[in-house]
Formats: sequence, C-alpha cells, structure tokens
Amino acid sequence: MTFQVWGWRREDASQVLAWVPDAEGGRRGMLTRRSLATKDPTAVERANLLNMAKLSIKGLIESALSFGRTLDSDYPPLQQFFVVMEHCLKHGLKVRKSFLSYNKTIWGPLELVEKLYPEAEEIGASVRDLPGLKTPLGRARAWLRLALMQKKMADYLRCLIIQRDLLSEFYEYHALMMEEEGAVIVGLLVGLNVIDANLCVKGEDLDSQVGVIDFSMYLKNEEDIGNKERNVQIAAILDQKNYVEELNRQLNSTVSSLHSRVDSLEKSNTKLIEELAIAKNNIIKLQEENHQLRSENKLILMKTQQHLEVTKVDVETELQTYKHSRQGLDEMYNEARRQLRDESQLRQGSEDGLKEKNEIIARLEEKTNKITAAMRQLEQRLQQAEKAQMEAEDEDEKYLQECLSKSDSLQKQISQKEKQLVQLETDLKIEKEWRQTLQEDLQKEKDALSHLRNETQQIISLKKEFLNLQDENQQLKKIYHEQEQALQELGNKLSESKLKIEDIKEANKALQGLVWLKDKEATHCKLCEKEFSLSKRKHHCRNCGEIFCNACSDNELPLPSSPKPVRVCDSCHALLIQRCSSNLP
Repeated sequence: MTFQVWGWRREDASQVLAWVPDAEGGRRGMLTRRSLATKDPTAVERANLLNMAKLSIKGLIESALSFGRTLDSDYPPLQQFFVVMEHCLKHGLKVRKSFLSYNKTIWGPLELVEKLYPEAEEIGASVRDLPGLKTPLGRARAWLRLALMQKKMADYLRCLIIQRDLLSEFYEYHALMMEEEGAVIVGLLVGLNVIDANLCVKGEDLDSQVGVIDFSMYLKNEEDIGNKERNVQIAAILDQKNYVEELNRQLNSTVSSLHSRVDSLEKSNTKLIEELAIAKNNIIKLQEENHQLRSENKLILMKTQQHLEVTKVDVETELQTYKHSRQGLDEMYNEARRQLRDESQLRQGSEDGLKEKNEIIARLEEKTNKITAAMRQLEQRLQQAEKAQMEAEDEDEKYLQECLSKSDSLQKQISQKEKQLVQLETDLKIEKEWRQTLQEDLQKEKDALSHLRNETQQIISLKKEFLNLQDENQQLKKIYHEQEQALQELGNKLSESKLKIEDIKEANKALQGLVWLKDKEATHCKLCEKEFSLSKRKHHCRNCGEIFCNACSDNELPLPSSPKPVRVCDSCHALLIQRCSSNLP
C-alpha cells in the first residue's frame, strides 16, 4: 500500500494511522507509532491481514447462508473476499526481473499449484485459454474465482504452503504465506466449501480492477446488531421450517417404503402360505404312500410266510412218503432175500424150482430197479424243492431289504418335510410379528405426520409474522438510512469546523512561538524512551518542539510556519496526514 501526500511518498503501511477492524467486527482503534515501536512492522501487517481475512470469510459465510442462493460476481462480500485474498497473496512478494521491467505478481506461485496438485491442471488450462486476460494479475484473479467455484481453494493453497522451499523463490522469509498466519487463513478457507458460487469469468474485466478494501461493511452499530439478532432468529425459524419440511419428506418416503414393504411382505406371506399348503399336501400324500407301502409290505410278508409254510408242508409230506416207500422197499428187499435164501435152499431140490426162482429173481430185480429209479426221482425232487426253498428265502430277504430301505427313505423324507413345516411355521410367525411391528410403526409415523402437519401450520403462521416483520424492518431501515445520511452531513460539517479550529490554534501557536525544549532538559526520546548517546543523537520536532531520536523523527512535512518540508516526529506526522486526508475531496 502506497501513500503520497504533498509530494512525499512512503512504502511502509504499518506506520500510517488507520482504522483496523478486528475479527469480531468491532474497531480496534488507531495504531500509533508508539504502540508499534516494539513490534516488527511485517508482523503487524500479517496480523492485520489475518484479521481482515477472518472478517471477510466470516462475513461471506454468514451473508451467503442468510442469502440462501447461489452467489454471483456482483455480490459485495464476495468481491471484498477476493480483494482481501489478493492482498494476502501479494504480501512479501519478491520483485521478479523481466526483459522490460521489474514486477511483482501472484500468478507465479498460483501457477506452481499445477505441479503439486494434478487436479489443478484443468483450472490452469482454462485460465490460459480465456481470451480477455492479458496480465498475470488478471489470470491470478480468474484462478481464484475458478478455485472457489470448484470448492478446492483450501486444498490448493494447503499443498502450496507445505512446499516452503518452492515458495521461497517467490516470497520473502517474512511473507504471510511463509508464516503461521498463512496456514491459519488456509484453515479458514475450508469453511467456504458450504458456499455455492456461479461466477462468469469471461465477461469480467479482471486486468484493470482496483483492489481496495472497504471497511464500512465490517463496522457495526447497535441497530445493526439488533437487526442481525432479529435476522438470526428469523433464519432459525426458517431453518426449523426447512428442517420440519425435510422431516416431512423423509417421513413420507419412509411411509411409502413401509407401504411397499408391507405389500411385499403380504405377497411373500401369501406365497409362504401357499408353499405351506403344498408342503402339507405333499406330507399327506407321502404319509398315504407310506401307509400303502407298509400294508403292501405286510401282505407280501404274509404271502411269503404262507408260501414258505406250504413248501415246508409239501417237503415234509414228500419226505414222509419217501420214508414210507423206502421202508416198504426195504421190507420187500428183505423178503426177496429171504425168498432167495429159501429158493437157494430149495434149488438143490429141483431144477423146476430153479427156473421158477430165476423168474422170481428177475422179477425182483426189475422191481428193485424200478424202486431205485423211483428213489432217484424222489431225491431229485427233494433237491429241487430245497433249491426252490433257498431261492424263495433269498427273494424274501431281498424284498425285505428293499422294503426296509424304502421305508427308511420315506421316513427321512417325512422328517425333512416335518422340519420344513416347522421352519415354515416359524417363518410365518416371524412374518406375522414383523407385520404387527410394521403396522405399529406405521401408526407411529402417521401420528408423527399429523404432529408435523400441525407444526407446519404453525410455521406458516410464523412465516406470515416473519413477512410482516420484514416489512416493518424495511420501513425501519429506510428511516435509519435517512437519519444516517442526516448524521453524516452533520458529522462532515462538525469535522470541517473542528479542522478549522485546529488550524486557527496552530496558526496562533506559530504566531505566539512554540515551546522549544532545550537539549539539556531531554535525556531520553519522548516516543521510544531510549537514552541519547553519541550514536543516538537528539532531534527537535518542528511542529511540537519536543526532542526525539532519529528513528522517531525521520519524517518531513511542510508546516504553516515553513513552506519547505521540515523534520517532524511520528505522532505529529500521523496527525498531520490524517488532517490532510480528511481535507482531500
């Protein structure tokens, strides 16, 4: 910041007297050279810029939230925010040499963000493609606007602050971006992510804009505070209304989802009931098939037992007949042997008897052959009967095993179906309980909906009252602006009269002669109170006549007593500059 008064120029903004607002929106007061004597001027500048950044960010967020719409380029708090950010980024910039001149620009460090943060390449490319931008400052202003619209300004500047080595090429060691204040500002910029901005960068003349901070929007009085509290209350009511409407929407959506869920549950319930009925029918059919198979198994067992008993009886009768026939044949054989013996005894007696006996023997041999053949037939029949009995027993065992395996599989199927039935019954119970809970929840939601409707009606009435209050507020603002204009006119007249009185007093002092303090009477500087020595010489202020050191009286200004610039102290210098600035149109 540069000030020029009566041909005099000075680059140090920290020594100029100014109103500096603090972060709470109040007034910090006049900073004199005495209060800044013990502080570093760059530290004071950083503190002032930090306070201005806090004020601008806080005011922008509050006004944007109360505004309730997307911000555009003509919004005054947004314009002031960009001006403050530009001053913060310009603080402590090194002078860059070029072919034609020396310049200081903030486009260099902002262009460096592309290398550190790949997502910033899109912003850099779009800024370079803008046709209306001719200066690096205009490109930097466009970059800041695009970063705000992307809601990435805090991220971009954070990655820039971390790289102190790269920043040192563009900034001095005492610059704001190199100190802790830069990190604090970057942390504050995170709050701007709640703001939606739609800025038209093409149509703006960003190259020739003048970055002047307007302190008037941060100065407050009691009426503004009262209006702000009222606006805060109204905003809280509107927030409650929006919250209730959002709750109403959510409850309507939950009710509709519950209705759809109840319908789906009813459909699934009917499907489960149908499946349960089908399962019950299947179980009944399986039970009937099991009974039929068991009855068939019993009948088959009865038939096999009867068949076995019949075969046993036949075998026993055949055995008995075989035994009886064998006994008869044995008796016949014994009788034949006896007859042979008798005949052999009688053979000696007569040949006729021999012939008869030979015939009898031949007959007996034929009979014996017949008997042996019958015996063989009976043995074959016995063997066949035994084989048939064994085969019948094997078939009975196989059939019994098949019947047992079928009965086991049927029992397993029955047990599985019973388990499925139990599961279906438990699922049905759970679905019924869930349906009851859903119905209860639905009833609660309906009650809440009715309650919310009542609250919305109350909010509508409050909104009407709010509109009435807004009308009254606008009327009061009109009255306030009229009174403020009248007070400003009175204040301007009073300030002009005070300045005239002070000029008259100074002229009287000049005519009467100033009280010129002697060198022997002063041993310490009046401002910094340091002791005079051979290296720290004494100097008189030509306005007040007091003695100061060289550091506290190195200013020169023309006075009413002398048209040429003469030495004045810092306090007189600040006072005279304030008077001259108030006299300027």
